[in-house]
This record gives sequence, C-alpha cells and structure tokens, in this order.
Amino acid sequence: MPHTNDYSMLFSGIDVEIPTLNGQHRRYINLDNAASTPPFRGVLNSVNEFSNYYSSVHRGNGFKSQLSTHAYEAAREAVIKFVGGDPRYHTCIFGKNTTEAINKLARRYPFSDQRGIVVTSGMEHHSNDLPWRSVADVIHVGLTADGRLDEEKFNETLETYSNKIALVAITGASNVTGFINPYHYLAEKTHAVGAKIVLDCAQLAPHRKIDMLAVNDPAHIDFVVLSAHKLYAPFGSGALIGLTETFEDGVPDLTGGGTVDIVTLDEVLWTSPPERDEAGSPNTIGAIALAAAINQLESIGMEKVAEHEAHLTSYTLDQLNKIDGIKVYGDPDPKQASERLGVIPFNMQDISHFLVSAILGYEYGVGVRNGCFCAHPYVLHLLNISQSRSQQVQNQIINGDRSNMPGFVRASFGLYNSKDDVDLLIDASQHILAGRYQGNYIQDRATGDFIPQGWSPNYEDYFHIHNFIK
Repeated sequence: MPHTNDYSMLFSGIDVEIPTLNGQHRRYINLDNAASTPPFRGVLNSVNEFSNYYSSVHRGNGFKSQLSTHAYEAAREAVIKFVGGDPRYHTCIFGKNTTEAINKLARRYPFSDQRGIVVTSGMEHHSNDLPWRSVADVIHVGLTADGRLDEEKFNETLETYSNKIALVAITGASNVTGFINPYHYLAEKTHAVGAKIVLDCAQLAPHRKIDMLAVNDPAHIDFVVLSAHKLYAPFGSGALIGLTETFEDGVPDLTGGGTVDIVTLDEVLWTSPPERDEAGSPNTIGAIALAAAINQLESIGMEKVAEHEAHLTSYTLDQLNKIDGIKVYGDPDPKQASERLGVIPFNMQDISHFLVSAILGYEYGVGVRNGCFCAHPYVLHLLNISQSRSQQVQNQIINGDRSNMPGFVRASFGLYNSKDDVDLLIDASQHILAGRYQGNYIQDRATGDFIPQGWSPNYEDYFHIHNFIK
C-alpha cells in the first residue's frame, strides 16, 4: 500500500518494502522517530550538490575551500536563527550530536566553588544527566505520578540551594512520554537565583518552534542543544547554541588543529569561539545537511508540523484506549495531544515489551523501540518499580541477564507518518494481544531481545557497501 500523507513526498525511503516472517514484503513503517528520522529528499539533494564543491573549511585560498567555508558559516547562522538566538550574543558550536554538545558544555562551563550545583530532573535522557555528574554536584528534581516535572519541588530546590546553583539542565520535551516542560517559566525562575539554564532540545526541535528570547528577557534560554539525526538530517551533526562569552576563556575540551591562533614550543594562544571548540576538520557536510533540514521545516512551518503531529497523536491515543489489555503511560488523553509530542509509551498485559516489539518488526514491518530509552530512572518511576525490585533487576543485568528488564513499547511519529501507519499498529497490536502471530520466538537472555526461530533476513540482499564500488 502506498504511503498517504501530504508530506511523505518530501522524504527518502518512505515506500521501501522489507521482508517479513511469512515470506512476503511489506512497506516499512517507521514509528521510531524519537530515536532517529529519515532524511528529507531536499537534504539529500543539498548534500549531493554540495559534494561537488566540498573542500576543507577555513584558511584555504582555493575556490572550493572558500565556498565550503561560506556554506559552513551560513549553516551556523541558520541554526542560531532556528532557535531564536542572537548572533551578537550567541554562538553555534557544531559537533556529532546532542550528547557531545552537553558533554562539551559540562567541561567548558565555568563552575566555581561558590556555584557548583547542577539542577536537573528525574525525566532526563542519560545524556542530560551523566555528563553533569562528573563535573558538579547534581540534584534531581522529583516528578508527579504521571511523569511530569513537579514544579513545586523545582521551585523548592531553587530556593533551598539558591546561590550555589550554577546551571539548570532540563529537557524541552521527554523522549519517553512526550511531555513538554514550561521551559521559559523554568528559565525565569533559574535566572532569579543567578543561575543559567541549558535546554535539551533533541526531542523538541523537530516538532515545535523554539525561541531562546532576547538575552535581557528574564525568561530567555542560555544554551540549547540539538541533534540533526532527529531533524531529518542523519549525517552525524549536532549543535550547541549558547552565550559566546562562555567559550571565550579556558582551554577547550578537545585540542588540536583549528583551535589556536598561534603555538610555540612553550605557549599556546587559543583562538576565538566557535572555532576554539571545533578541533580538527569539522563535519561540514553534516552541518549543511542540518541547515537544509531546518530550511525545509521552516518552509513548511513549525505550527503545521505541530498540528499534523497532534492530529496523529490524538487519533492513536483514542484507538489505543479502546483496546483492553493495553496501558498507555504518561498522558493518555487524546484531547491533550496538542500539549505534548507524538511519543507514546505503552505496554500489553502479560506480554513482554521485548516480544511485542519483535513481533511488530518481524511480522508487520512496523519499527518501534522498546526498553528504557536511555532514561532508566524515568521509566522505573513511570512503572512504579520498587527499590527492591529495581535492585533485583540490576543484579540480573550485572550477571548478564536482561530478559526481565522493565520497559515500554514506544511509538513515535515523524512528519511523514499517516493514519494508515497508526491503523496498522492498532491492528497488529490487537492480533498480538489475541496471540495471533506466526513466529516461535526465542529470547536471548543476554540482550532481552526475541528472535523468530529458524528465520533471519539476509541483509546483504538489501544493502552491501561493495555494491556501490565500481
């Protein structure tokens, strides 16, 4: 069945068919967009066109080098503009992804003995939690029962630690429940105690308009981090957008070519930001791909992106709520779909999330994700797992057994997804609940994954790197 969505023609790979357990081929349905997204066709076209002119950036006198430098810096400007930054005060440092961006900020932020606390929450992706633990004292603000940030506890934490807080590190939107945090409100509270705020926009940026606001606005955002692979530009790029002054002093976390103005055997004079924090030859093509994706999203309009997603999310929640034996976590109310992202975690009664995900993929060609989504504390909270049960599972994992690891099945939408995709997910879920599936699935206890006994696709029939070498 062809894909039916007004936006689907903008994407590459949407109608690709893949093998399933019954020997037939189905159109692959990607409902794992919270992890990564397929590329816009326009992004691929931009990358292919630019490849004809690709050269090393900065300090080259050749035409291709100068053109590449011009395009790279234009991409930087596009990213700053996309998040509502001001190039007079903000810089954009390119890197691999959001994880690298947060790690860089953690190592470059000027913590002090007086201000050495980072306040974050229990709903964060590990990438906005673990990097802070090695450089500061981290305080995790608690959550409500359904998984929202507890704003009262947030305010209490700021009041308690006040002038000891250096940073508040908070997600713009959860990659587990899709909850959107009131980040401008949180920023205003953060600035009132003299701290700064970094907003993890890896999940938010592809779905909602972001505005850092003017730097003199009490509700402004000091730092934004995002990933291109969630923004329909999977070419290995990400960005840290933040106050230029933060990166003007100190030794960069990664040193080498491009980070200096002059080097002697005895001294180093570091260059200005952002080059100071982009050691080595940068991922120029990745930066240009990110800018091309931003251009495509802005031409569509982020309000239309949000509208499309809210429609799909509402429809999906309505359908899931009708199925006995399925529990949706977070907010299951279809009427609230416009207030959250299209990220829906659910479980089926008495059926492992590992098995549900496997059947959806092997038999229906539906790609979802299952597990804890790099947010273990959050998932344990949502599942209301006791401390003793958590310790039991932890001991099993230490002993190489993940078969009982708690988690969810997660369906997450991209701009190209349609009601047809949702309908197939719903039909497949009903079949799984009724035990109507073909395979005999064997669980690998080391990984937790289920594999259909006696069947495996030959991946080299579909892609092999040597096929492209002439």
